[in-house]
Amino acid sequence: MDHHSQLHVTRRGLLIAGASTAAASTVYGQTDTLNPSAQPMQATNMPITLQVNGRDHLLDLDTRTTLLDTLREHLHLTGTKKGCDHGQCGACTVLVNGRRVVSCLSLAVMNEGASVTTIEGLGTPQSPHPMQVAFVRHDGYQCGYCTPGQICSAVGVLDEIKQGMPSHASQDIVAQPLVSAAELRERMSGNLCRCGAYSNIVDAITEVSGRART
Repeated sequence: MDHHSQLHVTRRGLLIAGASTAAASTVYGQTDTLNPSAQPMQATNMPITLQVNGRDHLLDLDTRTTLLDTLREHLHLTGTKKGCDHGQCGACTVLVNGRRVVSCLSLAVMNEGASVTTIEGLGTPQSPHPMQVAFVRHDGYQCGYCTPGQICSAVGVLDEIKQGMPSHASQDIVAQPLVSAAELRERMSGNLCRCGAYSNIVDAITEVSGRART
C-alpha cells in the first residue's frame, strides 16, 4: 500500500494550518491573561544566611532573588555590576566558596551558607589585592565597568590553574596547566571588555602569576 496516497498536503494548506494554529494560540493566551479569576503568582520568602566578604548576613528574601540583586539591592555592595543580566558578559562575576560564579544566574537561596567574595572583599584602596594593583599598572580597567568581574574572574582563574584544572586550551588535560596567553584568554573568554583591553588584562594576570607571558 502507498501510505503517501492516504494524505495529500499542499504547501498552501500547510501554511494555512500553521497560521491558524498560531492565531489560536495567541487568542488562548490573551483569554488566559484577561481571565479575572486567574490567580497571580504569589511571592515566597525564605530566610537565608550568606557570608559575604567575611561577614555573616541573615536575609529574608524572595526565592526568585538572584545573588547579584542580593548583593546590590539588599547588601548595597554595588561594586558587582549588572551588565547583560543573562550570564553572557561576566560583569557580575563573584567568587562563591572560591569558585567563579556569574551572580545574575545564581539564585541567592542556592547559596545558603556559602562564602561569597565580591570586589569589595578582595582589597581596599588602602590595601589593594595584587590583581587590582596589576590591573591599574597595565591599564586593564579603562572604563572600569567590567573590571570588578574581570578581577574576580582573574583571581579565580589563577586558583584553577594552581589546582591543575584543565581548560579547552590545555594541550594535556592531565598535566599541570601553564600560565600562557592562550590559557588565560580561553579561561577569561566569559568576561567581555567593551573597551578592548584584553591584551592589558592578560599582562596584568600574567604579572600576578609571577611568570613571563608566552
